Amino acid sequence: MTKNIVVLGSLNVDNIMKMPRMPLVGETMALTEVTTAPGGKGANQAVAASRQGANVSFIGAVGNDANGQFMRATLLTNGVNVDAVSTNSDVPTGSAYIMLQESGANTILIHGGANQALTIEDINKALIAQADVLIAQFEVPFEVILAAFKIAKKNNVQTILNPAPAVYELTPELMAVTDIVLPNETEAQLLTGINVINDEGVLNRVSDALQAKGVQRSIITLGEAGSFIADGQKRWWVQPEKVDAQDTTAAGDTFIGTLASGIAPDFSNLDDAVQRANIASAIAVTRPGAIPSIPTDKEVDNY
Repeated sequence: MTKNIVVLGSLNVDNIMKMPRMPLVGETMALTEVTTAPGGKGANQAVAASRQGANVSFIGAVGNDANGQFMRATLLTNGVNVDAVSTNSDVPTGSAYIMLQESGANTILIHGGANQALTIEDINKALIAQADVLIAQFEVPFEVILAAFKIAKKNNVQTILNPAPAVYELTPELMAVTDIVLPNETEAQLLTGINVINDEGVLNRVSDALQAKGVQRSIITLGEAGSFIADGQKRWWVQPEKVDAQDTTAAGDTFIGTLASGIAPDFSNLDDAVQRANIASAIAVTRPGAIPSIPTDKEVDNY
């Protein structure tokens, strides 16, 4: 059965500036390359779900500018419905400025723009009510996420929260309407105060701390170490696929979009859904870029 997924999230245009190294204070340096690409966690997750065969709609905002038109076109090209993407004439489309050094290290500056200007009034209640799954990240205002998740739970819609970046608290009110919280190791550490390492005892404590906030299920993504899942008192580690990683951009977003497209209404196939999400992420990291690296359902099947 084709899933109906709604993504509430961010739309950013990435400006990627390649340089030999970070310039010193007061130094002028020539860039080796400048490129522009569609981005934002919300956009990446929506495209990932769409490429896995889901019917995907987006709730978000762009500015009344060329970047906004670019992001709308990107979503449409990738099969994502943009009827609930509003245009804000007061602020620009969200943007990210990525300073990429030859060593591979990067420094990123983000301007939220229209993403941070999203309001509760921008929420399409009917769209959420008709969905199977609602996904959100922390790149839009907290009160908008909370309102959307409350609408979802009133209509028996599954909710997946990606608390990235970890700029808000996992409040009891939000956790009460969240089915799965899905941080990476850095976000899990910031949200629980526990130093996250790839040790089962430590990850059990982190999972306990997340559940104590009121959410039944958590998935902590650990990069090359795979994922640690907690579903009530059941805990298990899903090992990653071994690949030659070239670019980890959007790996986590690919995981989330793929998971949402395959999860059963009663979560009974959580392990299988995570395994598939792992494969999709593994394929993504072998290719450059964010949205261009995200695999299709056929590619995951063939793997």
